[in-house]
Amino acid sequence: MYILCIGLNHTTAPLALRETLALNEDVVRIALARLACGHVVTPLNELVFISTCNRIELYAVSNQPALAELEVFLSEVSGVSADLFRPHLYRFKDMDVARHLFEVAAGLDSLVIGEPQILGQVTRSLELAREQNTAGAILNRLFQAAIHAGKRTRTETAISRNPASVSSLAASLSERAVHKISEAQIVILGAGEMAELAVEALRKRGAQKILVVNRTLERAQGLVQRWDAQATTFENLHTALASADILISSTGAPHTIISKATVDEIMKSRTDRPLVLIDIAMPRDIDPDVAGIAHVKLYDMDSLNAQLEHSLTERMAEVPQVKTILEEELALFGDYLKSLDMLPLIADMRQNAEIIRQTELEKTLRRLPDLTEAERGHIEAMTQALVKKLLHAPTQRLRVEAASPRASEYAEIARTLFNLADDPSHLTSTAAD
Repeated sequence: MYILCIGLNHTTAPLALRETLALNEDVVRIALARLACGHVVTPLNELVFISTCNRIELYAVSNQPALAELEVFLSEVSGVSADLFRPHLYRFKDMDVARHLFEVAAGLDSLVIGEPQILGQVTRSLELAREQNTAGAILNRLFQAAIHAGKRTRTETAISRNPASVSSLAASLSERAVHKISEAQIVILGAGEMAELAVEALRKRGAQKILVVNRTLERAQGLVQRWDAQATTFENLHTALASADILISSTGAPHTIISKATVDEIMKSRTDRPLVLIDIAMPRDIDPDVAGIAHVKLYDMDSLNAQLEHSLTERMAEVPQVKTILEEELALFGDYLKSLDMLPLIADMRQNAEIIRQTELEKTLRRLPDLTEAERGHIEAMTQALVKKLLHAPTQRLRVEAASPRASEYAEIARTLFNLADDPSHLTSTAAD
């Protein structure tokens, strides 16, 4: 059994490639469902996707070291040739997978170290896999352990205090871009989670004039009611953009929404009044060529990275403590994996005992033909209870010792004492002796 992971993120792949590989929840559901229904010929037994604006990762369990099969699966799901993304992939196996996922959940692998959203995204990824029955016992345990570790790092350290998420960074850039944030006209394009976080961060900084532009007015109104903003629909985007001092865009559109030609036209009527555009969408909402227009300042997900240094000093100081917590949690998960090695032995012990029990019970019952059905039932229940109690102590001890340096020695002794060969096919002959 192998635990596998392939992926790429903001440190290994450019924004343009990450955009092409970004998968929404519907695509992920379909991919997982194909695997669960057996529509894909693959050695993969379990599968979880993590797809965010900064990463795409596949976690799997397989009886083979099937990293190449994961690459093929990602290519089929995304429609992107593996030749394009293969040079940018990282690949992990077994405990290295656990270490990587724990660091992801703790925010150590994020664009903004310690950012809070990733923990929710890891949790949601597990939920999607559970819905499609592709998260089995091992990936369930792995992801639950990672989520627990991520929660510990945020409650026991300051890694996520004074939030520096992409949304709060966008708000900070907005505040620095204008003379008074309270007087600036801020337009938020999109009404999803990132947009809501941006509005919250802007309100905390004193922003008063916030206009939310969304495809449907109903979704936008849910946001503006919570934050006392205004709302309009995409039909009025041109007018909203013309009035904006700052625009923060975070829609889920599959293509650019604001073109260079649109911004060119708007800027001609604004004389020297600057316009700040902050694109935190994936794929990008704003044509990158607008950066060449006079008096326009454009930030996208990659350029935001250069703005974060000032907010990372305190968080970086927490990293050693975070890593200590992760090591503690990794040790516990490692113990769990080691315990799995004992399961075949324990199963053999129980199977062997059950065969012997049934054989001896049949012999006894043949010698007692006058027993009633109730009496036969009582005798069978007694034999089952005897086997269960006799095996309880040794199997519990094997589970405990599974994580010890002497695990293989204990396993060998148990197989010798219980007359178990490595090949469980011997069991029927043992019972017949």
